[in-house]
Amino acid sequence: MLPDVLGSHQVRVQVKACGLSPLDFKLLSDVGMQTDLIPVGREVAGIVLQVGAKVSFFQPEDEVVGILPLDSSYSGLCDVIDVDEHYLVQKPEKLSPVCVAGVLRDGLCAYTALHTHARMAAGHTLLVLDGASPFGLMCIQLACYHGGKVLTTSHSSQQHTFLEQLRPSVARVIPVYNNSSDLLSAVLEETGGLGVDIVVDSGVHLQEEDEKESEEEVKLLPHKHDIVSVLGVGGHWVTSHQDLQLDPPDCRLLFLKSASVSFLNPEVWTASSAQQGRYLHILKDIVEKTSTGVLRPQPEEAVPLYEATVAMETVQRHPRKKVVVQL
Repeated sequence: MLPDVLGSHQVRVQVKACGLSPLDFKLLSDVGMQTDLIPVGREVAGIVLQVGAKVSFFQPEDEVVGILPLDSSYSGLCDVIDVDEHYLVQKPEKLSPVCVAGVLRDGLCAYTALHTHARMAAGHTLLVLDGASPFGLMCIQLACYHGGKVLTTSHSSQQHTFLEQLRPSVARVIPVYNNSSDLLSAVLEETGGLGVDIVVDSGVHLQEEDEKESEEEVKLLPHKHDIVSVLGVGGHWVTSHQDLQLDPPDCRLLFLKSASVSFLNPEVWTASSAQQGRYLHILKDIVEKTSTGVLRPQPEEAVPLYEATVAMETVQRHPRKKVVVQL
């Protein structure tokens, strides 16, 4: 039930579209949240119905987008929600709610990886692993826009064709399915033996006997030693693998290259208010770049609300899949 009186900085929003992303139960437990009843669907796009007394950024009828915080008591799948104004930004009219709800999380991850962590600049060479995934695609488009040279990997022949046809084009697509090519030798050949400035992974194969994931998926993930090996001097590795363990030889190689590793946890933006201004700037930039066509997510058909339960189960099982629910 919605309260009769809005909080002074709260905005009441009618939700038009909601992006579904997998729940990280371990993270929720780590930050001390109850995990028995968790609202799902946090990337929302909608229309402002009402604003609190001290809200300064929005007024009724404004179109807005945002990511609900981890501790939100509302699900983005609700028809109407109350959310603090500091989690929302304006949505351009021409941008569809479904499109922007689908791009928000992966755009935030890509922005955090390339700008906040890796300090990407024009002329940098990047290796984006699994470039056809929603996150990988955002990284490629953002890097190309800023004048980076992009190498990427493909996990199937269909993905390979898709990535080769991207515009602006990537420098090289390296197939890693069916043992089709050696990542290290391909990257070194493309960079004249120097290695890349930035590596962004979508998971790492830690050990030969690590078979927790399906056999096929594990085979396609790069080994951590290969990632360290493709880094150039002063290179930066941004990893999504939260349980990454580096052996002394890998650490030694990182030391010799004066390279660094950082962990990508996009939840940190809404879990802490320490950099609220920067976070809102990033969200605004993602929305603007999507509006102007710099960021172009792969079009996914939105699912109706009655299919949300099945869709969420699919997303939880296959974290790289993107689903948007239209309300």
